[in-house]
Amino acid sequence: MQDNLSVAHAKVPLMERALFAARKLWLFIFIGITAFLLYQAAQVRPDASFTKMIPSNHEFVQNYFKYGDDLASLGNAVRVSVETTEGTIFDADYQETLRQITDELNYIPGVNRSGIRSVWTPNVRWSEVTEQGFVGGPVIPDTYDGSPASLENLRKNVLRSGEVGNLVANNFRSALIYVPLNEIDPETGEQLDYHQFSLNLEERIRAKYQSDKINIQIVGFAKVVGDLIDGALQVGIFFILAMLITFAMLYGYSRCVRSSLIVLLCSVIAVVWQLGIINLIGSGINPYSMLVPFLVFAIGVSHGVQVITAVMAYRVDGAEKLQASRLAFRSLYIAGLTALASDAIGFTTLMVIDIEVIKELAIAASIGVAVIVLTNLGLLPILTSYFGVSQGGIQHLEQARLKQDKVQKWFQHFTQPKWAKPAIAVAVVMAVIGVWQGQSLQIGDLDSGAPELRADSRYNLDNAFMVENYSSSTDIFVVMAETPPGECIAWENMVLMDRFQWHMENVPGVQTTRSITYVSKLGMAGINEGNLKWYSINRDNFVLNASISQAPSGLINRDCSMAPMIIYLNDHKADTLNRVVAEVRAFSAEFPSENLDFLLAAGNSGIEAATNIVIEEAQFKMLVWVYGVVIALCLLTFRSLRTVICIVLPLMFTTIMSQALMAWLDIGIKVATLPVIALGVGIGVDYGIYIYSKMREALAQNMSLSDSYGYALSKTGKAVGFTGLTLAIGVATWIFSPIKFQADMGLLLTFMFIWNMLGALILIPALAYVLKVGPKGKNKEPVM
Repeated sequence: MQDNLSVAHAKVPLMERALFAARKLWLFIFIGITAFLLYQAAQVRPDASFTKMIPSNHEFVQNYFKYGDDLASLGNAVRVSVETTEGTIFDADYQETLRQITDELNYIPGVNRSGIRSVWTPNVRWSEVTEQGFVGGPVIPDTYDGSPASLENLRKNVLRSGEVGNLVANNFRSALIYVPLNEIDPETGEQLDYHQFSLNLEERIRAKYQSDKINIQIVGFAKVVGDLIDGALQVGIFFILAMLITFAMLYGYSRCVRSSLIVLLCSVIAVVWQLGIINLIGSGINPYSMLVPFLVFAIGVSHGVQVITAVMAYRVDGAEKLQASRLAFRSLYIAGLTALASDAIGFTTLMVIDIEVIKELAIAASIGVAVIVLTNLGLLPILTSYFGVSQGGIQHLEQARLKQDKVQKWFQHFTQPKWAKPAIAVAVVMAVIGVWQGQSLQIGDLDSGAPELRADSRYNLDNAFMVENYSSSTDIFVVMAETPPGECIAWENMVLMDRFQWHMENVPGVQTTRSITYVSKLGMAGINEGNLKWYSINRDNFVLNASISQAPSGLINRDCSMAPMIIYLNDHKADTLNRVVAEVRAFSAEFPSENLDFLLAAGNSGIEAATNIVIEEAQFKMLVWVYGVVIALCLLTFRSLRTVICIVLPLMFTTIMSQALMAWLDIGIKVATLPVIALGVGIGVDYGIYIYSKMREALAQNMSLSDSYGYALSKTGKAVGFTGLTLAIGVATWIFSPIKFQADMGLLLTFMFIWNMLGALILIPALAYVLKVGPKGKNKEPVM
């Protein structure tokens, strides 16, 4: 192959001429673009939205949006628990603290003031039946003054309010403040800043009021997102750590500080460009796409190592700096463009998942890969043409060539029958086991609390406190009973809703339910001196109207066309949500009605059920698209079905094994983990493309399959092995992240990087032997 170097200039590709003929001009252009995009990247801010993290076009969510205003108290909200460490809540000092916290929450931007509920708000009332009829009032009346008599009256009002277990803990040692939020500020029209809102809760509530006597617990979607952003902001530490690890391994691989810094610089520039472009298109970084810069950096290093390896090889062969850079570009740009195109288009397949945060992740990743084409296939060869590689690096490679490379020889064995066949047999057995293990892979969350955060995080400890001390679960599933206007309390509809409520209360995983039918039956008993014989739905509509006169807000809408059926769940695990959805649909099918429809679904658990359904439907579609793109591009580049088989089968093997690993570790497929599969395939295909492109060069020169693979290993195999290990070690640092889904992604990507690397180095030559790939002139056509 070396004898072709002297005549290589006879065939100079157009792209090479365009790049190297105006090196200085391109260098100044790159510097200018980098400076501009660096300024733009500095403007990128965390971006999180409730609507972006849910499947907005799904039937459940559309039903929720339809009645969003009527369900404001059941939508995006936080719960603030105020616990006393001394005595009970019936204490003057405690009540004063609870009042101050309630007032403070009213003035935090983003809070829907009209919907706040606590024992200190006038919309929380008590009622009872007396000889004179119904009497009632606010739980804390205007006459409250903190005296022992007032506190005793407060105790009675709390017991009569029905809020024990809801706004008041079962042990009377804490009380809850329910705080609904406005996604859009009605005054400014701006979207709620979840990070700032979370900081306000910490600074103005927890830090200000928590003491030796008072503990504060806060749960809710907004707090989860705020904690995620806080944790994700620490990714800068992991990014710096990954850079240091990568530099150390680059230097150990090349023994050249100069080339190691060039690879690192170009990869960092790719990250800067990606962030700058994201800001220019008006997007931001959400808690999920915040990991994309890591991937862009990793892909940049992967391709940069290939370029530097080729440059060093040509320098050892006697080429000058400029010539070595040009030859390296010429030998790699087709494979590099194919690999990067596979990455970029593969990432765009995530767009089939109809969840905005995943679409933004797909866009961010695709932009990042697109800029790598310029920074690592354009800027990097230009820089090496000026700075070259050090003499120490050249000598290191010369010495490595002189030594017998045992590792290379070992991998070459897989082109021989006694190694190739067992390797494929082992892979088939492992794949069968992986498919069997993967059958237990589940969709959705498999843990209680917020699975995005670690079990010992402050949020999950707060959530555990809520579950332990309050009867009303934080996992709420809402079914909307829709009727024609004015008929939501018609007798026929109320009876059907009552039957539905009883049916759902007997579903495993359901704690209790709440609806207007319960209030009506309680009201009927109250009207009749508390006699439980009257605890039923009355047929007379006028009596029905009277029975709900004391109903709390939120159980019917203004025109009486919808009544929410609130279902409190034990947890939001995938099995529980699937069971509830199935039971609602089964009931609707068994008891159809022309005037009443049970619409799914609202509440945090209802939205999560919709998310699980979308992910389950998109999972197979995404895999088909990502592998379809990879197969099409490989077929277009190499024009050989056997090549495609050799490159794609190791990727499929890794996908199967990664799904088995997820099932074994009880990691469900959800918003955070679903993109990992596409990302792993997109990055992993690079290994196979680079190896096979070099094998094809050697096969075209009538080298045997074993020698061709040896040639590929010497040219790019070491770089593939080095890249796989480097990237795996880099993302392995994520395992220590305070964000659990980032730790899960780090674990899965580490696994996929290593298995993709081993699959490319072991299975490609083994498959090539089985498929009878060989050189021309030996009755075996090379894979072209």
